[in-house]
Amino acid sequence: MMLAVRLESLQPDNWGYTVSVGRDTPLNRRLKVFPGDMAWLHWDIADGNAVNNLGFGVRLAPFLGVIGLPPDEPGEHSTTPPRPCGGNIDCRELVAGSTLYLPITVPEALLCLGDGHGAQGDGEVCGTAVECGMTTRLVLDLVSEPPIRTAHAITPAGRVTFGFDADLNEASAQALSAMLDWMEARYGVDRATALALASPVVDLRITQVANTTWGVHAVLPDGALTGG
Repeated sequence: MMLAVRLESLQPDNWGYTVSVGRDTPLNRRLKVFPGDMAWLHWDIADGNAVNNLGFGVRLAPFLGVIGLPPDEPGEHSTTPPRPCGGNIDCRELVAGSTLYLPITVPEALLCLGDGHGAQGDGEVCGTAVECGMTTRLVLDLVSEPPIRTAHAITPAGRVTFGFDADLNEASAQALSAMLDWMEARYGVDRATALALASPVVDLRITQVANTTWGVHAVLPDGALTGG
């Protein structure tokens, strides 16, 4: 079965922060920001916006970076990388009104969520977003016959599938393959036709580059395909 997590409302606290660098990663070295000093932004959050200590403002689009179930292997598990059962996904599409579907891996599911983000670009390029407290209202349900068996979501932006891997090519292939599975089931077409239909309308987006495992999500916007 799958656990359906419907996000009814997401209310950020009145302050947040963003910090860059801090870690020795290939990306930070390529960007020539490591070694170096960390840069901190402090945000005041109110009225649908966040304004930082430098006077720059961004529009809020709050979501939770972490929504997931534990792996089914025994022992301790890092919360840093995302996994097929969810976790530190950091997908900006999972705003209020979204439903995330996660394969249940252990008895009682043991859902964990947190890591409030007031706003974030695709990629979470410095390793943090507008990190903030978040008051969340959600509804949980069980789904016995999901359209696909991997993590997926229905969001205001459209239908979303995910891929997670240390290799960006593999993460992209996972996300796209899951989307093709969904399109085959939804539109009653074969796989080659699903791929041809996907090419004009499906976006592949880099979810995050911050968590040791690449995240990629495929998005099929509502109404992008008509007829059929």
